[in-house]
Amino acid sequence: MGYHTIDPDELDPTPERPCDQRSITDAAGLDNFALNVYTARPGESIPLAYHVHEEQEEAFYVLSGDLHVETPEGEFVVGAGEAFVAEPRSPHFASVPEDADEPVRAVAVGAPNVDDVSPYEADE
Repeated sequence: MGYHTIDPDELDPTPERPCDQRSITDAAGLDNFALNVYTARPGESIPLAYHVHEEQEEAFYVLSGDLHVETPEGEFVVGAGEAFVAEPRSPHFASVPEDADEPVRAVAVGAPNVDDVSPYEADE
C-alpha cells in the first residue's frame, strides 16, 4: 500500500510555465492521472498555449478568483467553487485577464496521464 500527504506550497514550481504550477503527480509518482495546483496572477495563463488533448479528459476546480477559459464556442468564466471540464478533442485555453482583481488558484486533474497535448489553431 502507498499513501502520500503533500502540501503543494512546499513543492518546487514546475520550471518554464506561464504561471505557478505545483505537480502533485510528480511528487506522488502518479501514473494514471495528472494532478496539479496552479496559481495564476492577472495576465498569466495556465497552459503554455491554446491546446487540445486527443485522449485526456481535463478538469479545473477553482479555489479562488475567476478563471477565464477560451474555447471555439466562446469564453467560460469559472468562479470559486466551480469546475470547468474539457472532454477529449475539446480545445481550450485557461487564463486570468490583465484587469482581474485577484489571482486564480485552481486544481487541475487530467486522465489518463498521457502527453497528448497539441497546439490548437482557431481556424482548424
